[in-house]
Amino acid sequence: MNVMFCGFGGQGIVLAGVILGKAAVFDGLNAAQAASYGSEARGSACRSEVIISKGQIVYPHIERADILGVMSQQGYDLFQEKLKEDGILFYDDSIVQVKDEVPFEQVGIPATELAIKEFDKRIVANIIFLGAVVGRTEIVSMEALEKAVRDNVPEKFLEVNLRALEIGLKMG
Repeated sequence: MNVMFCGFGGQGIVLAGVILGKAAVFDGLNAAQAASYGSEARGSACRSEVIISKGQIVYPHIERADILGVMSQQGYDLFQEKLKEDGILFYDDSIVQVKDEVPFEQVGIPATELAIKEFDKRIVANIIFLGAVVGRTEIVSMEALEKAVRDNVPEKFLEVNLRALEIGLKMG
């Protein structure tokens, strides 16, 4: 399963990929994760690629994604062509305007809107988004995903991130 998340620096795109990859490993699968950033850390385009497989992963980069999660308009415009025709595109419908005529399924997730409404913080939108993607696709188990969040989020932010994850999983 080839999964790509994209958006802009500061949204937690890379963290979402790291958590997904670690959850896959907790489920007994193989995972490879790679990320790329623009020249500035915050505000520039970034993406995170995660390959999940029962077998050996020989090339750690994605040519065509099965799942594409976009959290910025620039990410949608740049990367929607990397999605397979039978793939699923998840997008933050608080931010991204999608095209109507596309050869793949598009699923809107109000991640940023919910993060602001529920927590008064945009910073957990990535976890809501990740939870919704996993809740819909079941590419990893919910237990492994929660364990990966616990493993990657600092203790002082853990409770809010676990609540954000729960909201996302329910949306999925």
